[in-house]
Amino acid sequence: MMNNLKQTKKPLSPIKMKIRKGDTVQVINGKDKGKTGEVLKTLPNENRVVVQGINLRTRHVKPTQEGESGRIVTEEGSLHASNVMVYSTKKKVASRVEVFVEKDGSKKRRLKKTGELID
Repeated sequence: MMNNLKQTKKPLSPIKMKIRKGDTVQVINGKDKGKTGEVLKTLPNENRVVVQGINLRTRHVKPTQEGESGRIVTEEGSLHASNVMVYSTKKKVASRVEVFVEKDGSKKRRLKKTGELID
């Protein structure tokens, strides 16, 4: 007989992500397709990102103390990193990220479409 209990996921090893906190990204798939926002948090173990104003979830919070009223909190849920692309606010275009090594040996990120440096 099969066991129908939900198995807990093992913590995966962190994935090297080309998207970082503070980047402006555009959603390329899902219910919020086409929207842009800033990355608030990256979750490299799950290869996911939390984007400001995207994938909003409503949560009902019970009152914790006497006399306090319950409230409804809306917060951002995470998106898979493959569903977002780094967005250039100057050229208004989404692009893949290329990591290259400068002459002095430092690594930099730039957009493939526009050649614009990110950092």
